[in-house]
Amino acid sequence: MKLLCNLLLAGALLLGAHPASARGEYAEIARLRSMNRGVYGIRSMADGEHYTTLENNRIVRHRYDSEGPGEQLLPASADLRITDYAFSPDERCILIASGRTPIYRHSYTTTYHLAGDGTLRQALPAAEAPRDATFTPDGRAIVYSDRNDLYVWNIASGATQRITDDGAWNAVINGTTDWVYEEELGATRAYAVSPDSRRLAYLRFDEREVPLMEMMRFDGKLFNEAFSFKYPKAGERNSTVQLWVYDLETGARERIDTGREEDQYIPRIGFTPDGRLWYQRLNRRQNLFELILCEPHGAQRTIYSEGAQQYVERVDDQTITFVDKDRFLVRQEGHTGYMHLYLYSIRRGLLAQVTKGEWEVTQVVGTDGKRVWYLSTETSPLRRNLYSVGLDGKGKKRLTAAEGFYSIAPSRGVKYYISTFSNASTPNRVEICDGEGRTVRTLVDNGELRAELAATRRPAKEFIVIPTERGDRLNAYVVKPRDFDPSKRYPVLMTQYSGPGSQSVQDRWSLDWEDALVDRGYVVVCADGRGTGFRGEEFKKQTYGRLGALETEDQLATARFLASQPWVDADRIGIYGWSFGGFMALSCALKGHGLFRMAIAVAPVTSWRYYDTIYTEIYNGLPQYNASGYDDNSPINFARLLDDTKTRLLIVHGTADDNVHFQNTVEMTRALNRFGKQYDMMVYPDQNHSMMPDDTHNVRQKMIDYTLEHL
Repeated sequence: MKLLCNLLLAGALLLGAHPASARGEYAEIARLRSMNRGVYGIRSMADGEHYTTLENNRIVRHRYDSEGPGEQLLPASADLRITDYAFSPDERCILIASGRTPIYRHSYTTTYHLAGDGTLRQALPAAEAPRDATFTPDGRAIVYSDRNDLYVWNIASGATQRITDDGAWNAVINGTTDWVYEEELGATRAYAVSPDSRRLAYLRFDEREVPLMEMMRFDGKLFNEAFSFKYPKAGERNSTVQLWVYDLETGARERIDTGREEDQYIPRIGFTPDGRLWYQRLNRRQNLFELILCEPHGAQRTIYSEGAQQYVERVDDQTITFVDKDRFLVRQEGHTGYMHLYLYSIRRGLLAQVTKGEWEVTQVVGTDGKRVWYLSTETSPLRRNLYSVGLDGKGKKRLTAAEGFYSIAPSRGVKYYISTFSNASTPNRVEICDGEGRTVRTLVDNGELRAELAATRRPAKEFIVIPTERGDRLNAYVVKPRDFDPSKRYPVLMTQYSGPGSQSVQDRWSLDWEDALVDRGYVVVCADGRGTGFRGEEFKKQTYGRLGALETEDQLATARFLASQPWVDADRIGIYGWSFGGFMALSCALKGHGLFRMAIAVAPVTSWRYYDTIYTEIYNGLPQYNASGYDDNSPINFARLLDDTKTRLLIVHGTADDNVHFQNTVEMTRALNRFGKQYDMMVYPDQNHSMMPDDTHNVRQKMIDYTLEHL
């Protein structure tokens, strides 16, 4: 019956009729997306033979090599909303985060529980707002942060040891990161425990000199209130960051000398497998990256250094991978212009270039000390496949067979791995394979969704290359309506993000609000212009210092190319984008001179002077030294160019966007008003950058309706 209803709905869409409910277009897309099942919360257990997953708010243990319902690891009476979980080192206890009270995009406070031996009890009973908790390596204690200070809770005795006492909101943060580190360096935990559980290293952020941002909250109250937080905008003061080590046995505390430069970043800290402290150091311009090792007697030495004329690619957990007490893998692009793996020795320096070629390693999956498993773009920038190779660079093997996009969750030691595969026409297929790539069994094949997609002839992405007038070739995809007729002319919506190092054109299965327009007879096109990623350093970094200039040229060139196609209605081309993509949609609407009938900009940056230090300065330099790079491409400074008789403009923003502040839209509309321009707005009170969770559906349905009306 469900399939019949879907076929009837598809038939109505093919005939161009409105569905029964005017609100139904995105609801149907959301329903199909929800059918694309996967396997979630995967954790490998220490033996490499078992793994656990989250299933219906339960933690279930399975064997890699055999079918079965699995073993429930929580008491039947447990009633938790599991946000995250981690095993103790001996795997006898599970630390469970239950519930989530967001702070920013990634950070949140929660309630912690300990499960083990068939019991469940609350952990950290003295904590008021705990976060970022983890077991010590000996499993005897849990380290956590609470209101900007660090604590250690002894599991057996129940005693709590306070490590720092100067933490305060908008002043000092111990052991967790400030806003800009969290958003741009992808980390919220800023502490590490030594392998012998004796020493606790942590970062201390002093953000008292960081400018204060006030974001208005309404929350349905009679009197609105400002939410104040420290946000360093491009060229402004960052937090002063110090590295400290606390001795958990003696209580002694030592500050580690991280160099004379205070205006720098310390992206990651940790301990080598044999217990030596290391930290990463990145200068303010982000064109010099160093890995520093602290010896037991107090000396320090740089065991890896990488410089670049423009910038070193943004540091993350994949940049450095320790193999053992002497060797570590580095993922970098500076040597060859493509992101590859190199093996280094703490004692001897560079040992081997592990991978090479005009393609990029996108992820280090794991290593057993002899080989490394990694994902790469070797078959195409649009795809990801799994390979293994010896740490000496010999004996490379491709382990995945299909053409598309793989993500991999390895077992300990990579004896097995769980792969999730999709491509443009195939939803998720989840399999367990052994370390040599042989399929052990299938966990999810999404047969029901595949059958429905086939029965309704759901259009899929077609990949093309778009030539520009200057000779560049841009990867792109096109989604055409069912029964597309090349002799007819169709309206086109261009969707894009276009940010540095990003990629929107991928050979993987996805659906979003734009696909509802395809059902209504529109063509959707997406092109990755210059500055986007996975095509080598030269293609990516040519936009450095003038964010938005070349990217806008490429989207305009794409629109002109489309307008020249016989199947495109050149008078009905629109463009959409969110965040950086919103900045681009605005730029194209203003500089397109009527090329676009409609533009939708959601949560747009309108001046890079309003955005944060780490992201903006790595790609645009500091505004003190590159003012033109900030002002010459700011949409605010081109408001006069909007031809509102030809281009209908919709700007959408949430008032509680702590990332791209509502200020961006306020100043954009001020400029448009100054020149008497007409435009439309949709404002979401108290919603964040993603409009989640309250208005996820509403904003997408609004964009569908707006496109149907104006394009």
